[in-house]
Amino acid sequence: MSFLLRRQEVLNVEQLQAMLDDSPVRAAQAILLAAKEGVVDAQALLGQILLDGRGIARDEALALRWFHIAANGGQLMARNMAGRCLEHGWGCPPDAAAAARHYRLAAEAGLDWAQYNYANLLATGRGVAEDQPQALSLYRRAAEQGHAKSMNLLGRYLEEGQWCPRDPEAAEHWYRRSAEGGDFRGQFSYAAVLADSGQTEAALAWLRQALVRGNVKFLRVAQQTLASANDPQIRAMAEAYQARAASLC
Repeated sequence: MSFLLRRQEVLNVEQLQAMLDDSPVRAAQAILLAAKEGVVDAQALLGQILLDGRGIARDEALALRWFHIAANGGQLMARNMAGRCLEHGWGCPPDAAAAARHYRLAAEAGLDWAQYNYANLLATGRGVAEDQPQALSLYRRAAEQGHAKSMNLLGRYLEEGQWCPRDPEAAEHWYRRSAEGGDFRGQFSYAAVLADSGQTEAALAWLRQALVRGNVKFLRVAQQTLASANDPQIRAMAEAYQARAASLC
């Protein structure tokens, strides 16, 4: 995809990303110009930098407005991000039902992130009636597209036999792919499988990666799990997780 800046000048996504890294303010100006000229990908990117406050003053309400504009122009990630704003109350009152509508539209169009986000609402009954089989189906669809977070959750369903036949081998497959895809929860899940099979050193390697990538909430929960591990080397990781969580607060 490309962003029209002037009639004679076109920048693609990679060029704009490089510009954001090198000169966020200049990049924001270029993105704003392209967005005003009606380029839907630029409108979506403008919403994101407004949400992040990158190169431009943070403005969640204006970000949501641009996400809506881009979504109405057919930009699927913008529709997903409009859902994110509505779900979390970024620039608007929280509205899980409205978020679900946006996620559903983008999910039906094939966007993996929207499939994941809509599945999360279905799995927890937020904004929609709880529907575990549909949530599982969406996680699977996203996982098969390479979505690492969905791979981990699909693995959990398969490991526990939730709404599907229990399949430990398939669960391990998806946990491994999630871990390799960079998801810290997937890395922790895969480490647990490895530890249970006696592969302590491999498990520790993945636990260290999850330690670096994980957020505070994850680290605190994971620390409690590690503290009750049978293997002393695995159990010792609990202190590192606790310290890392404290450093992020």
